[in-house]
Amino acid sequence: MEYVYAALLLEEAGKKIDEKAIIDVVKAAGITPDEAQAKALVASLKDVNIKDVIKNAQTMQAAPVAAAAAPAAKEEKKAAENKEDQAKREEEAAGGLANLFGG
Repeated sequence: MEYVYAALLLEEAGKKIDEKAIIDVVKAAGITPDEAQAKALVASLKDVNIKDVIKNAQTMQAAPVAAAAAPAAKEEKKAAENKEDQAKREEEAAGGLANLFGG
């Protein structure tokens, strides 16, 4: 992940994103760089416009947050129903025990 952060920093600074620059940023952060990871990242970013990717990611972020809220509400409702069911079963069981002892 630190290599991606390095690329983002270089992009923000308007610097060229190449292996040497990535390695220099990672070293500056106090991390021992892995040249293979730096090389792989640079290759994967070859034809990528980072600013466009960030812009699109920010607009896409709102939809999953709203979608994630719905299942959470459904789970809360299920939990409440389960508690009600359990309370009802306990009540019925207690009533059954009382009947055993003539109560």
